[in-house]
Amino acid sequence: MKAAFYTLGCKTNQFESQAMEKLLLAKGYEIVPFDEEADVYIINSCTVTATGDKKTRQTMRRIAALRPDALVAVCGCYAELSPQELEAILPGRIVVGGNKDHTAFINKLHERLTGHAQNEPVEENKPSPKGKHTFEKLPAGGISGRTRALLKVQDGCCHYCSYCIIPYARGTIRSLSIGDAISQAQALAAEGYREIVLTGIEISSYGKERPGGETLLTLTRSLCRAVPSVRFRLGSLWPLTVDTEFCRLLSKEKNLCPHFHLSVQSGSDGTLARMNRPYGVAELKAAIANLRKYFPHAAITADLICGFPGETEEEFAETLAFLKEAVFSQMHIFPYSPRPGTKAAKMDGQHTRETKEARCKAAAAIAKENKIAYLEAQKGRKLEVLFEEPLPSGRQGGHSENYLMVEVESHRPLQGELHTVEIIGRQGQNLMGRLCSPDM
Repeated sequence: MKAAFYTLGCKTNQFESQAMEKLLLAKGYEIVPFDEEADVYIINSCTVTATGDKKTRQTMRRIAALRPDALVAVCGCYAELSPQELEAILPGRIVVGGNKDHTAFINKLHERLTGHAQNEPVEENKPSPKGKHTFEKLPAGGISGRTRALLKVQDGCCHYCSYCIIPYARGTIRSLSIGDAISQAQALAAEGYREIVLTGIEISSYGKERPGGETLLTLTRSLCRAVPSVRFRLGSLWPLTVDTEFCRLLSKEKNLCPHFHLSVQSGSDGTLARMNRPYGVAELKAAIANLRKYFPHAAITADLICGFPGETEEEFAETLAFLKEAVFSQMHIFPYSPRPGTKAAKMDGQHTRETKEARCKAAAAIAKENKIAYLEAQKGRKLEVLFEEPLPSGRQGGHSENYLMVEVESHRPLQGELHTVEIIGRQGQNLMGRLCSPDM
């Protein structure tokens, strides 16, 4: 049997797709690219925006037309919220699962393909009487590469930002225990992975369902110390998490990557309030100052939404001024996209596409200038680079601890190896380096 995956959305979805690949491999399946012939095509959907929903539907119809004899299976957040809508698109040809129990979903599609039920009972991850879910344990890592692995440590969100549907799709906060996280990280290290990215729907909420116990800070410190041969990278952070204690203590962990992505969204107090974000610009600036104090050369990256409902010209000017002061090393900039079912979709002051695009363009110009300045500042520094696949240029390429792409000349492949590189220049968005080990 052959299976192919198409994954939309966040790193959590990527982790869950990789885990499902492992579950299918254990059943004897072969994983093939999505454009090749397969017995089942699995779409891991995203529902953050209406555009994400549309991409899922388009992909379903396209693959159903190209492969009329194949089974189509859809899981993820869109499938969690609207299973009947998806089933109606391909009646009789589809298996739909959500995002709470991927093992049961894989078993279901396997039974559909083979006609054989599982020999062992499957304990589905159903809500408890209080409406909560337990954390779903899945196998971590990928099926190839052996360089960087994802480790999902948290699921769910309770922030209810006015533009976001994810708390309804993912449910309440739940977390992987520190002990289980260490076991999975150690297993990944034994498989040869040199870097692990901690991911989740909102990892800053790690452990909050267990007050007074484990936190993202204690989790990260425990992992860094328990698996010293691996470097750890944090996923997107809630700005309020990045306080003085968080930065001071984590700065002592030498195998924590100095790369921090902040979920910023706006640089205007008025816009942040309409977004229902529980912080303002002062708290954002404090988080950035803490990071710069304890991680002087760190890459600080951020998300930004432009053209949020009600965002005035004055508020957008405040955001631009904030971006110039914050000097993020890289930004992900999005035009606001109304998501049906959210408060923001019904707000007054919806902007035209032209206004949103113009604001994205203005923010992107500042982001580009800041990124180039950060890249230029790396010249003369020595960075630890984890090498990945060879580049089309013939050079060896990989990401530094501060998540910059670095290229070097080498007489042999370096994939999966970690080397110190002296940065000698810049070529576009990439850094050019020289291996510090002469025999490379």
